[in-house]
Amino acid sequence: MSDKLAQLQAIFRVMDRALIAYSGGIDSTLVAKVAWDVLGDRALAVTANSPSLMPEDFEDAKTQATQMGIVHRVVETHEMDNEQYTSNPVNRCYFCKSELHDTLRPLADELGYDYVVDGLNADDLLDYRPGIAAAKERGVRSPLAEVGITKLEVRELSRQLGLPWWDKPSQPCLSSRFPYGELITTEKLHRVGRAERYMRDLGYRNLRVRSDGETARIELMPEEIADFTSKVDLPTLVAAFQGFGFTYVTLDLEGYKSGKLNRVLSSVIV
Repeated sequence: MSDKLAQLQAIFRVMDRALIAYSGGIDSTLVAKVAWDVLGDRALAVTANSPSLMPEDFEDAKTQATQMGIVHRVVETHEMDNEQYTSNPVNRCYFCKSELHDTLRPLADELGYDYVVDGLNADDLLDYRPGIAAAKERGVRSPLAEVGITKLEVRELSRQLGLPWWDKPSQPCLSSRFPYGELITTEKLHRVGRAERYMRDLGYRNLRVRSDGETARIELMPEEIADFTSKVDLPTLVAAFQGFGFTYVTLDLEGYKSGKLNRVLSSVIV
């Protein structure tokens, strides 16, 4: 692990100045931490705020940046104005990352940063990630992937570097909660975000609330399902979810699996 950390640090020494696409997730936070350790105030973390980012995660990003000491800025992105994004095709993430980096690259040029980097890790290269192409087309570098650092290694390096959020659950954008082809709206994003916040307040950290039409499908870790059904006041939860705007509330008996909605891709990609 020390060799990979050294390689990561060497990448930033060559860059001299770097702008980090910083969501506050564990991957981009590790990149921001290493960049700050090497470059100091020549590293800039930029968070893109939009309806697809949970307000709590946005606040976490700001808090973490302050604790690390890295210079932090916030920009607004407008992927929700793009019908190619909101129609939710299988390559939705391409349009999201295009909007992100079409916002960050001009900012980097304006401020004198030659490099824009992201938090893509080596495991992401094995998954269906159409946003990777959008980033590459715009010259974005991915230091974690370049060094071959996996998600597990991201957590281990974060722990070694003393980051208190090293075990923070993954939180991709809220648009990932919708099956491909279902129209994404700001109202639907807010409804999903409120439902997941409700579940977090009950003490569940690794979860998803998938939106399928008017139905909320709760995914918990398999070992937590029995506890959930026996200890949670289900009528109260259903009433809360209906208050958020859902008509029906279901529990996925398989449990939470990252990327579950991608199972349909073999039948929809031509």
